Amino acid sequence: MLKERLNARWFWLARWMCRVFGMLLFRWRFYGIENIPAKGPFLLVSNHQSYLDPIFCGAPPKRHLCFLARDSLFRHWLFGRVLVSVNAIPVKRDRGDLAAMKKVIGKLQGGRGVCLFPEGTRTHDGKIMPFKAGLGLLCRRGNAAIVPVVIDGAFETWPRHKKLFSPGDSITVHYGKAITAQQARNMGDEKLAALLTDTLRQMQSKCRIDQGKKPYDY
Repeated sequence: MLKERLNARWFWLARWMCRVFGMLLFRWRFYGIENIPAKGPFLLVSNHQSYLDPIFCGAPPKRHLCFLARDSLFRHWLFGRVLVSVNAIPVKRDRGDLAAMKKVIGKLQGGRGVCLFPEGTRTHDGKIMPFKAGLGLLCRRGNAAIVPVVIDGAFETWPRHKKLFSPGDSITVHYGKAITAQQARNMGDEKLAALLTDTLRQMQSKCRIDQGKKPYDY
């Protein structure tokens, strides 16, 4: 019980430090926090532009979150411990990882929120790649709502060919209207993945137009 309380306090401290980091180093704005359910299980489903995306997407919500991260990141003795301490779950990218999915479902069944990047890897050109099917299973087993999230500006800040990010850039995060667990259940896995891909692309285009940027051509 004491360990759980200490872990929870560390999570909120780490979240606060991430918000300070984002606010000090970037022109970071986020909108639509009210679309995140106040209680119950949910998935934050976001595009993936940079290594900083878990901070940009996961720090603003006031709900306790879990994250997925590729298993190789846990091999570093210090960074791996940090990931575990903030509720990150290791996942194998080269094949379906049933053990990781069971852990995610367990978190959802416990009423938690989970942050996912269904593209599976960082974008090469800023565009949103088609989402992989599988979210439907998580929603059905975890009875979870889905909140679509779009991150814009992180690709310019830290594209995958650069070793370090560029501070001072504008980062915008939009949390869209939630898809209820029942709505997700009524859709097949392929249809749900296609709907979320299309929804995030539309959100991205609107976000870029609102900032005076050219939208990506899909």
